[in-house]
Amino acid sequence: MNEIIGHDNYRYRVNNNWTQADAAKYPVNNCHEIVIAKNGWLYMITDEVKNNVLVYSKDGQIVSAWGNEFPGGHGLTIHDENGTEYLYITDTVRHEVIKTDLKGQIISVYGYPKQIPNYTAAEEYKPTETAVAANGDLYITDGYGHQFVIQYDHAGNYIRHWGGKGTSDEQFDCAHGIAIDQRYSEPTLLITSRNHNALKRFTMNGQYLETISLPGSFVCRPVLYNKNVYAAVFRSEHNQNFGSGYITVLDEHNCVVSTPGGTEPIYVDGILQPQKQAQQAFIHPHDVCIDADENIYVTQWNSGKIYPSFLERVI
Repeated sequence: MNEIIGHDNYRYRVNNNWTQADAAKYPVNNCHEIVIAKNGWLYMITDEVKNNVLVYSKDGQIVSAWGNEFPGGHGLTIHDENGTEYLYITDTVRHEVIKTDLKGQIISVYGYPKQIPNYTAAEEYKPTETAVAANGDLYITDGYGHQFVIQYDHAGNYIRHWGGKGTSDEQFDCAHGIAIDQRYSEPTLLITSRNHNALKRFTMNGQYLETISLPGSFVCRPVLYNKNVYAAVFRSEHNQNFGSGYITVLDEHNCVVSTPGGTEPIYVDGILQPQKQAQQAFIHPHDVCIDADENIYVTQWNSGKIYPSFLERVI
């Protein structure tokens, strides 16, 4: 496909054949998330235990594959710790967060948060995403469990939790993703509330700041690049609308400026109007990764075991 999608200055040429991987050798199930390392290699997590992590060069060639112990491999975060990069994998089946090096060696494991009375068994804990602060604090969203955000220090000691499922400003309904937002004078946390069609901003200590409404968009994790926020929208209009996903791009003012695969973003009296899929470029986008040329790599959930797509930015 060479279709061009998107709006304004954020338009992209779709390439669904970016990688021609041998499915017999490198099978995938759900392609959940993808991140980029300093050397330009891309790391993708799938819940296929024959090769949980596929490592790609920027031209779509598989560099390596590893991991067969993450049956619920879902979230993938990369963090530079004193010049060395590490991965944080959330596993919704193991009910754990696992820190590894870039070759798959396990460094540490975070089990379910026994310090929180709401959790009486590991099965109640289904973490979906992580974010790591500059001081090493780890934030975990229990997006498929009790909907808490749980904060640990760099040594793995519990600090606090907040949120939970509900309708108040401080609560979530599918706290699917989290990211550190460095666009302001002080870093903040940008957290998904997917079934609320929103991103919510908090201080690093869990104090609620604001809600960014994205009507119609069941958004996955926020991905920050320069002054923009990018995200995959796995479904639109309603949560059972199969195959209705797209990508969304927000500017430095948290206004949607482009919706590749979706309807044009329209604001009336400062309020974003509900959006939906406009082109069937995607089925269920689950994550995005942005490279130095501002191209987008898209992974998809429940989409026929397809490999990532490449969106080349058209200037």
